[in-house]
Amino acid sequence: MTFETRIGRRFAQLKEEGRAALVTFVTAGDPDRDTSMAIVKGLPAAGADVIELGVPFTDPMADGPSIQAAGLRALKAGQTLKRTLAMVREFREGDGETPLILMGYYNPIYVYGVEAFLKDAKDAGVDGLIVVDLPPEEDAELCIPSRAAGIDFIRLATPTTDDRRLPKVLTNTGGFLYYVSMTGITGSKSADSGAVGREVARIKRHTDLPVAVGFGIKTPEAAAAIAEVADGAVVGSAIVDVIARGLDADGKAKPGLVEEALDFVARLADGVRGARSRAAE
Repeated sequence: MTFETRIGRRFAQLKEEGRAALVTFVTAGDPDRDTSMAIVKGLPAAGADVIELGVPFTDPMADGPSIQAAGLRALKAGQTLKRTLAMVREFREGDGETPLILMGYYNPIYVYGVEAFLKDAKDAGVDGLIVVDLPPEEDAELCIPSRAAGIDFIRLATPTTDDRRLPKVLTNTGGFLYYVSMTGITGSKSADSGAVGREVARIKRHTDLPVAVGFGIKTPEAAAAIAEVADGAVVGSAIVDVIARGLDADGKAKPGLVEEALDFVARLADGVRGARSRAAE
């Protein structure tokens, strides 16, 4: 099953431009709904090519301390999956082009109801899903229905995904393949661009999908290094850390938090945009 989505159009556009994508992750509702909404709305102008919006969950087993803390802050502020979809709808009122992906765990979707969720997600303007606890063996649960609804289902591959496992991972995957640059949880180490480059080349022997790389990208320089060897650099924990540093002792947003977060994203974007031109010199 093939269909055109904003994700496919964006990566095709960037391929024509000869550069990689900056994919940014923030947790919906962190530290509160209004601050989070302001950050999300500002991401495209700051240079984000694709937005991953994390759906907070009480048991985020694949997330490191930074994103776990962000999820807890969002849940404390009342964020839910329904409110996350409402944020997507509001974002779409002013931006009909930037791809937006929901990233999280299956439980909130299961509780919501798969059919109802997919209808509401599509209506809101969601382009893709990353559900980290649903392996390919469970495609009938959500992956296949999401693709039938016109929503890309984006799969993760890791350094332990060998050539025997990779075809299974790629089955029904759409939009792009998210390559996790290291084993472990988010935000725990730094990515090695040399090793990543070899893995991206190996994966591309199996698929025409773009390959975006995440985990361990903490600085504009690191994002630039990954952008030289992959189709996209995914930055999450580092952005979430900037948000956390902008909170007061009560966990409330201090003046200037939104601007600081978006300034950091702009510096990441500068790194990514300059990567291919430097590599060609």
